[in-house]
Amino acid sequence: MLEAAEASGISDWLLDVRRRQKTPVELSAWVSTHFYPEVVARLAPRRLRMAVLSSPALTESYRVDPEQKKYVAYSTDPARPYDIGLFEDEGQAMSWLRPNIR
Repeated sequence: MLEAAEASGISDWLLDVRRRQKTPVELSAWVSTHFYPEVVARLAPRRLRMAVLSSPALTESYRVDPEQKKYVAYSTDPARPYDIGLFEDEGQAMSWLRPNIR
């Protein structure tokens, strides 16, 4: 995914994880502490903007599981050098990704 984004110059991503039953905490930790920083470095100066399209059950696990909650809060913190949005609605995710055209 990252190699394709680099080759095409795309930094706005839609990640569809609706079919995922559960996200292992180890994956959340790795994505937060390794993958996102690597993406930021490799896509610079473009800013990563990723809309994550999730199922209601997966979103609920992000809210109630203390470990998942910790990584979601870390990854979606506006102070990060990237933007991550969590969505259950594909239209809302696409609207969030769409640049503001005036």
